[in-house]
Amino acid sequence: MKYILTIDAGTTSVRAILFDKEKGNIFKVEKEPFKQYFPRQAWVEHDANEIWQKIKKCILKVCDGVDTAEIFGVGISNQRETTVAWDKTTGEPLAKAIVWQCRRTSKICEGLKNSSKCNAIHKKTGLIPDAYFSATKMRWLIENNQEVKNALEEERLCFGTVESFLVFKLTNGKSFVTDVTNASRTMLFNILTLDWDNDLMKLFGIPFSTLPKVVSNDEIVGETDILGKPIKVAGLIGDQQSSLFGQGCFEKGMAKNTYGTGCFMLLNTGDMPIWSKNGLLTTVAFKVKNKVCYALEGSVFNAGSVVDWAVQNLGIATDANELTDLATSLTDNENVYLIPAFTGLGTPYWDMDARGMITGITRATDKRHIARAVLESMAFSTFNVLNAMKKEVKTEIKELHVDGGGSQNDFLMQFQCDLLQTKLKKYNLESTCMGIIFMTGLATGAYKNISELKKEVVSKRNFMPERTEKEMATFISGWHNALKRSLTKHNFDK
Repeated sequence: MKYILTIDAGTTSVRAILFDKEKGNIFKVEKEPFKQYFPRQAWVEHDANEIWQKIKKCILKVCDGVDTAEIFGVGISNQRETTVAWDKTTGEPLAKAIVWQCRRTSKICEGLKNSSKCNAIHKKTGLIPDAYFSATKMRWLIENNQEVKNALEEERLCFGTVESFLVFKLTNGKSFVTDVTNASRTMLFNILTLDWDNDLMKLFGIPFSTLPKVVSNDEIVGETDILGKPIKVAGLIGDQQSSLFGQGCFEKGMAKNTYGTGCFMLLNTGDMPIWSKNGLLTTVAFKVKNKVCYALEGSVFNAGSVVDWAVQNLGIATDANELTDLATSLTDNENVYLIPAFTGLGTPYWDMDARGMITGITRATDKRHIARAVLESMAFSTFNVLNAMKKEVKTEIKELHVDGGGSQNDFLMQFQCDLLQTKLKKYNLESTCMGIIFMTGLATGAYKNISELKKEVVSKRNFMPERTEKEMATFISGWHNALKRSLTKHNFDK
């Protein structure tokens, strides 16, 4: 065997990646975008069947001319929290998938936040009641979609995150599973017992029969005949945990930040969860060889999506490169800030009703200022998350591993480094992909253990602070003043 096949099911596109284990590099990649649906303000949906069809297309292209006998197995990393409802008998979606960014269940979550249930949810799941997570999306579908309601009554209903749906389709309905990392993002999963929680299922009205079996990240979960001959389906992990794993953050105290559609920072906390008091989430980092590892997570809902908005909606640049050229034509932001609360604010505020805004506009403001504010908003949002993590662990985080599309922007990375006053280590752009390659390799025997994986992880470039903390203080103060105007209900002291 020579190749490891992986699926990267992201928020705006899907990819199939063929990794050459012998040469230690990516042999071939095929990518397909898919449609985003915005039926109402702050609602976001996907067509799960379109995702599946695009993945099939990518797999067939990337494996064209490859002997399936040379493939160790196929693994999946995926956008987390996005909720799919499908028919157990036909495998067909019953409704549009509700995307992690969607805020339609905000009012339900606000009610939970202000009730006695909030603490119980946090203690069991490590999460804060928010429309971000899957449980209220499931509840909404049961209450508002007749096809979902009928399937529930007739015991045909399956709920799952994207990887669960894809495994079901790959195995022709034989495997209905999810992994511990995706399960830990539903608000139904007890991260201490590592199983679905009866009290939470009752609270949200989600029957056990509709939920998949929970497995470790390095398990073989079935076989697929998508290429004509059986291939093992092995290795499932949520995209942010996959990035943590792919950047070699195997040990306690190691942290990474991914600059994608959103920004997501994870800090490995070892075999014991830390219950945050500073707006961070406690989540399962990975479960390998029957050993579970936990993480603290900070979530910024809009990062790369703000770049897309500036290019596609505002039209101030033709692409991200031109946007950067505009931004760097200024020596600083001239007090113009953008708060990227397009779908509310995540860590540490969890303000679902906050909305985006641009502050500091004068008659002299032009598209260069907006471009710079767009890019800097990612760095400022990350600054808030890292500060929350420092408060939690009461120690300095001496280096931060970075990946994702935004990490390829040297201006952004240097500005981020100066803000954090922390060394940045840039790894492979494909860290999420490498995480699932590693996990699939562990499941199928392509890799023996984590010690072997450590040799595969090498940083590509390091950034060190070029400006002092004092020099950055004015920018930070300006950002916080702008942020106060966007917040609605929460204490800015966070």
